[in-house]
Amino acid sequence: MQAWPSPQFPRLDPAPELGPVRVHDTLSDAVQAVGPADGTARLYVCGITPYDATHMGHAYTYVTFDLLNRAWRDAGLGVDYVQNVTDVDDPLLERARDTGEDWQALAERETELFRTDMRALNVIPPEEYIGAVEAIPLVIDILKKFPADRLYQLDDPTYPDWYYSVEGAPGFNELARLDDDEARSLFAERGGDPDRPRKRHPLDCLVWQQQRPDDPAWRSPFGFGRPGWHIECTAIALRYLGENFDVQGGGTDLIWPHHEMCAAEATTVTGVPFARAYVHTSLVGLDGEKMSKSKGNLVLVSKLREAGEDPMAIRLTLLNHHYRGVWSWTQEDFEQGKLRLARWRAAVDSGTGVPAEQAVAELRAAMRNDLDAPAALAVVDRWVAAGQGADPHDVDAEAPGQLARAVDALLGIRL
Repeated sequence: MQAWPSPQFPRLDPAPELGPVRVHDTLSDAVQAVGPADGTARLYVCGITPYDATHMGHAYTYVTFDLLNRAWRDAGLGVDYVQNVTDVDDPLLERARDTGEDWQALAERETELFRTDMRALNVIPPEEYIGAVEAIPLVIDILKKFPADRLYQLDDPTYPDWYYSVEGAPGFNELARLDDDEARSLFAERGGDPDRPRKRHPLDCLVWQQQRPDDPAWRSPFGFGRPGWHIECTAIALRYLGENFDVQGGGTDLIWPHHEMCAAEATTVTGVPFARAYVHTSLVGLDGEKMSKSKGNLVLVSKLREAGEDPMAIRLTLLNHHYRGVWSWTQEDFEQGKLRLARWRAAVDSGTGVPAEQAVAELRAAMRNDLDAPAALAVVDRWVAAGQGADPHDVDAEAPGQLARAVDALLGIRL
């Protein structure tokens, strides 16, 4: 599956004195250095289930990991970035049945809309963009590698599905660290089936589902069916990034059960930790309420673009909030983002400005310090303010271009 064309962005001169990129790791609950000292960093970010358009929660996640991608590149590293697309899953099939649309056509249309949104937001594409359907051979291969005590077929005469056994699994529940009641509740809320009869443990997760009426299915040694959700990402990440890659990323709603299950499944097969760090973005609300497809209170990137809004203003509004902070999208916040973008562009277009070397250094330091985008935005604000009414003897004709290149390279904002 093709991602989207990669944007052209400038590279800055190396600055090793600024140190490594540091982000918050959910597993250790600490800000720590991520990525190798040199060479190539490996990143996996869970992608969309393409049954609806890209809302601000999606955009916030992928823009955040775009910042990590850019910070690593600025630190002199290559980046091997992999993202999946869950292009066959229950929500997608349900939406197709409800609308009467072919499920494959629905998946392709919404995937293409997502790609268009990401390109508009100046997000660097993953090197590998893998659909769940495309990954079915990978899933089958990895299921064959599971120890016999970790994989079992349900004793169900109608749908004898296959499950991963979590009890005593290496590293299980070290990421979310939930008690039984909370784990079961969230498991049910997020696609699990804790109350299904005949399972060994309520939290055992589906890895291969036998075909249901009118559902697509594929042949495998485990029956005619399709993969479960978690095993899809496990198989893709191990195939394209290898064992113990640098960062597994996504929204906080993926910590449990998705990332927990992926980590346990992979460790069961390989004997080593799935990823070295787990990075999660906060969820985005709307005017103080949770933004979700089920509530229908979504702000869509595509709708804003259709209304003529500048994608860079959307991105700048997202960057006004630290990726770990709880916040809500508001029209007032968006209007401030548009005004900020206009001020920045006016300052760059003026042709002169105060020297930018210090501002660029502060920008780079902010991004290596837990992707502190709000601090980086404040740096640019100060540079813009300093140039207003500055003494002609204190300005530099090269400064606007220098600052604009840094803002593009580090923040992904085209001025």
